[in-house]
Amino acid sequence: MGKKTNYPEEIKKKVVQLKLEGNHTNQELMDMFGIKNKSQIKTWMKWYRNGESHRFAQPVGKQYSYGLGPEDENEVTSLKKKVAYYEMREELLAKYQEIERKWSRKYSSKL
Repeated sequence: MGKKTNYPEEIKKKVVQLKLEGNHTNQELMDMFGIKNKSQIKTWMKWYRNGESHRFAQPVGKQYSYGLGPEDENEVTSLKKKVAYYEMREELLAKYQEIERKWSRKYSSKL
């Protein structure tokens, strides 16, 4: 398996722009920008057509399937996620403590 290449956001946008102008083939764009595979250009074009331009800025291996990445969240969304996390944590801790109480009663009476 080869090394993954991360292309800067500016290059991705420039390649898409040049491709949309229709004056360059995939091979010419690959030679101009040092892109290893034409499927990379096709992926960028698909993102552009689907209105997923935010994906150009995402690092390799961090493709968020549910909208924008964490760096693009607003403060309210981020705080809501934190609240949900701490509520879940509190609920799990309460369940754990209840199980622990039941076990301690069960096994302390047998001693």
